[in-house]
Amino acid sequence: MFRRDFVKSALTASAATLAGGAAIANTSVPKGKNNFKLAYAPHFGMFQNSAGKDLIDQLKFMADMGFTALEDNGMMSKPPELQTKIGEEMAKLGMAMGVFVVDKGGNSQNTLAAGKQAHVDIFLDGCKRAVEVAKRCNAKYMTVVPGDFERNLPIGIQTGHVIDALRRGADILAPHGLAMVLEPLSDSPNLFLQTSDQTYEICRAVNSPACKILFDIYHMQKTEGHIIPHIDWCWSEIGYFQIGDNPGRKEPTTGEINYKNVFKHIYTKMKANNQNFIFGMEHGNSKPGKEGEDALIKAYVESDSFTV
Repeated sequence: MFRRDFVKSALTASAATLAGGAAIANTSVPKGKNNFKLAYAPHFGMFQNSAGKDLIDQLKFMADMGFTALEDNGMMSKPPELQTKIGEEMAKLGMAMGVFVVDKGGNSQNTLAAGKQAHVDIFLDGCKRAVEVAKRCNAKYMTVVPGDFERNLPIGIQTGHVIDALRRGADILAPHGLAMVLEPLSDSPNLFLQTSDQTYEICRAVNSPACKILFDIYHMQKTEGHIIPHIDWCWSEIGYFQIGDNPGRKEPTTGEINYKNVFKHIYTKMKANNQNFIFGMEHGNSKPGKEGEDALIKAYVESDSFTV
């Protein structure tokens, strides 16, 4: 492990703001091995061959490598005491918490497009529980996927149902300075939310700083391509980014996306607008073992080496 020199100010959830729905807390940046320009967020298990299986040891390794954030989709399923422990350790390390997924209470078939009160109740209960989880781990953003199409209803009616439900969810999150980020996905043609412009339209209709876009570059490359223009068009409603190269959903440099250019473009817009984003590393490793983990870090060093 590398010796670290910490700045005294600690990361706290109360310090975070939602300027334009996209700003994150001003955090002390620890001096790790790599001084990344962007706040890349690995997930647990990504470096377990290098750091071991203990989650706190993995956090320390991430920080030592220069990563300044963490993403954990499954945070809500962890015991409350572990959520708190993770949050406290990240504060010590100067790391920000990225997204976790708002769970559906075990109902994977829940869809907001159907307009059924039972489905809305499950979603709202998840939002309420997410507030408590966010407090424990100093999170600000949580992923929401509205579910599948309701094919017996016109698309406009489905969209209205989704907007109504999300407005109610935003009312739960906004008083706590939290935000759901809606993720359009390429996983299945059955999913209601497919493209960034559709998600932009819904966020504008919900009209709350607590409802923003999760722009997953991997999914959007598969669904719509034209990545940089879509980022520009959706910019005012983007709250969070996720990363993965295509094909394969592995680290940058392993597929067709020119991540160095994409990162440079986002970084330049961030600085011009005085904003910050977390970039969730929601992908696998292209190679197994410690060798693969070393290759992944090298890929981020290369992709982050743009000049402005």
